[in-house]
Amino acid sequence: MAKEKPNMNVVFVGHVDAGKSTIVGQLLFSSGIVSEQEMAKLKAEAEKHGKAGFEFAYVMDKIKEERERGVTIDLAYRKIMTPKFQITIIDAPGHRDFVKNMITGASQADAAFLVIAAPAGVQPQTTEHLWLLRTAGVKNICIAINKMDAVGYGEDKFNKVKEEIGKLLTGVGIKPESTTFIACSGLKGDNIVKKSENMSWYKGPTIMEQMDLFPAPEPPTNLPMRMPVQDVYEITGIGTVPVGKIVSGIMKQGMKVKVLPGRTGTGTEGEVKTIEAHHETLPQAEAGDNVGINIRGVGKKDIARGDVICDAANPIPVVEEFIATITVINHPTVLAKGYTPVFHIHTAQVPCQFIELIAQIDPRTGAVVKEHPDFLKNGDTAKVRIKPIGNLCLETQKENPFTSKFSVRDAGATVAAGMCTEIVKKK
Repeated sequence: MAKEKPNMNVVFVGHVDAGKSTIVGQLLFSSGIVSEQEMAKLKAEAEKHGKAGFEFAYVMDKIKEERERGVTIDLAYRKIMTPKFQITIIDAPGHRDFVKNMITGASQADAAFLVIAAPAGVQPQTTEHLWLLRTAGVKNICIAINKMDAVGYGEDKFNKVKEEIGKLLTGVGIKPESTTFIACSGLKGDNIVKKSENMSWYKGPTIMEQMDLFPAPEPPTNLPMRMPVQDVYEITGIGTVPVGKIVSGIMKQGMKVKVLPGRTGTGTEGEVKTIEAHHETLPQAEAGDNVGINIRGVGKKDIARGDVICDAANPIPVVEEFIATITVINHPTVLAKGYTPVFHIHTAQVPCQFIELIAQIDPRTGAVVKEHPDFLKNGDTAKVRIKPIGNLCLETQKENPFTSKFSVRDAGATVAAGMCTEIVKKK
C-alpha cells in the first residue's frame, strides 16, 4: 500500500457573508470532487429557495436548516488531495452564535484561510477571527480577498483591502509582509483552482496552490500520550472498551497507563492490552488516531467519558486551581468573581468557579489594560484564576496545547473561551 500523503487540516474563517462556503464549494467542484450533476442539482435547489448563486455554498451546507437560513451552523468536513497533502477542509461558521464551533474548529487546524469580501473589506468580526486563530495557535494564516468580480477585478481595491487587513495583522503580531494575500472570486472561480484570466496583475498562488505552500504539520507525537475518553463500551468477550482520539503522543501495546481523574480523582493504573482502529488490531497508535482500547486492570467503574488515558510515567495533572487567558464571547450581562459555569475541556465537562479576575488585557498586544477589574463584558480578554468544583485534568498551553483549551458554557450558550497558562496541582 502506498504511504498516505500527510493530512493537513485547513480551516476557512471569515465574516458571515464573506463567501467562505462558496470558495470551498468551488474548490471541490473545480477539482472534480463534486460532479457536474450534483452541482446542477444544488443550483436548482438554490434557485428554488430564492438563493441563486448559493449553489457552491450548498456543497458544504448540507443541513436543511442551514440551506433555508443561508447560514453555516456546524463544522463541515471534506477531503481534497493536492500534490503534497491530503487536505481536510473545515468550513468554520462566521456567525457570532457559532463562535463555539469556530473555537473548536480552529483548534484542530494546521492552517487557515481568512476570507474577506473585497466590496465590504474589513468587518468588526475580522479582528475577532484573527485573535481566535492566534489564541488557538494557528500559525499559518493566508488572507483570501474574495468577490473580486464584484469590484471589477481592480488591483487598487485589492491593495486597499490588503492594507486595511495588514494593520489588523500587525495588531495581533502577524507580519503582513510575510503573509500571502490571494485575489479571488469563489462564485466565478477566479484563482480558486485555475489561474484567473481577469486579473493579469495578480502574480500570487491560487487557493489550491496555497494549500501546498503551507508548511507540513508536525504531528504532536513528541508530547506525552493523552487520550481523552469519548465513550466507554462493554463488549462481550473483551470487556471495557474506552474509545476516543489520541490527541498527543504515542500509545503502544503493553504501555503502562493511568486513567485520570477517574471516579476518585487519583485515577486507576493499568496496562494497554489491545489497540483497535477500523476493526484491526494495532501494535501502536499515535496523535490523531481514533481508537478503541482495552486496558488490563481498568474496569467499567474506573473510567468514563471526560477521563484522560495517559502515560503512567508522565500523567496529566489533576488541578486544584489554574490561571487562564479567556475571551468573553457571549455573556447575557457581565462576568464577575464567584461565577460558576460549566467548563468544556477535551471531552470533560466540569463546573468551575472564577475566583479572581487578575487583569483585563489588550488581546492584540497582551498588555494589561486594568488590574483586578470588577467584571468582564463581551469582547473583553482577561487573565483569570479558576477553581474546579470537582476533578479536572488540564495542562498549560506551553506543556500541551491539546489539553489546555476550553470553552465556558452556561444555559446552552458559549459564554467564553480560553486556554490555561498556569496550574496548581492537587496534593
